[in-house]
Amino acid sequence: MAYCGIDIGASTAKLVVIDETGNILGKAIGRSGIDYAKTAEALLTDVCAAESLDRSQMARSLSTGYGRDNVPWAHAKMTEIACHGKGAYFHFRKCITVIDIGAQDSKIIHLDEAGKRTSFKMNRKCAAGTGAFIEEIAHRLALDISELNALAESSTKDVSLGSYCTVFAATEVLEKIRAGVDVADIVRGAFNSVVKRIAEMDRIDGLLVATGGVVAHNPFLAQLIGQSFDTEAQIVPDAQYTGAFGAALYAAEQAQAQNA
Repeated sequence: MAYCGIDIGASTAKLVVIDETGNILGKAIGRSGIDYAKTAEALLTDVCAAESLDRSQMARSLSTGYGRDNVPWAHAKMTEIACHGKGAYFHFRKCITVIDIGAQDSKIIHLDEAGKRTSFKMNRKCAAGTGAFIEEIAHRLALDISELNALAESSTKDVSLGSYCTVFAATEVLEKIRAGVDVADIVRGAFNSVVKRIAEMDRIDGLLVATGGVVAHNPFLAQLIGQSFDTEAQIVPDAQYTGAFGAALYAAEQAQAQNA
């Protein structure tokens, strides 16, 4: 039997199918779009076709993320806090602090040695410290977002963006361009701005673990986060799929509990 988890975020939808042991049988990703139910259906169809799976094999499915209420075929739903914690803990099995930087919010999740969540903090006040902030900076610099990590890594100067607000920071970026500041230094300044916002949210207990699409595509950002907490940040395997993977793990647990 197989178990499915789907994470419909504000920007991107991710789907993972696993077996009883947590081994990934298939995964898919796509833009969330404006019709979450249609997106969920398309991802499941794509995975089944690509991996020669049949829907009758899906013993249980669980949805999470911003659009978790819009997946008609999901048997249950859980918060992204729970699912990111579950997905991250699977790989480390110890006391960890999970930092997830999403498109619209950032989360810091504390898990004890047994994987039980002890506390969490979430930033939902504005786009600062999120993927949306980085995307806006890329737009202002006329760069593809895939170019940012290498540029930030090559920076030789510490440029500070004084404003956390996405709107004001974008204006500040234009001023720095006009002043002749190197683009790589501006990008690193944007990364540092995200790091500062994360560092203000909460403390770190145990191993620092990073999840989400932002760090998956920008591992240097995770490195900077680790430095800000005077430790090393570990990026979860398939970091962008962590929420969907955690949802699939919960689906498997629930199905096995019902059959016990």
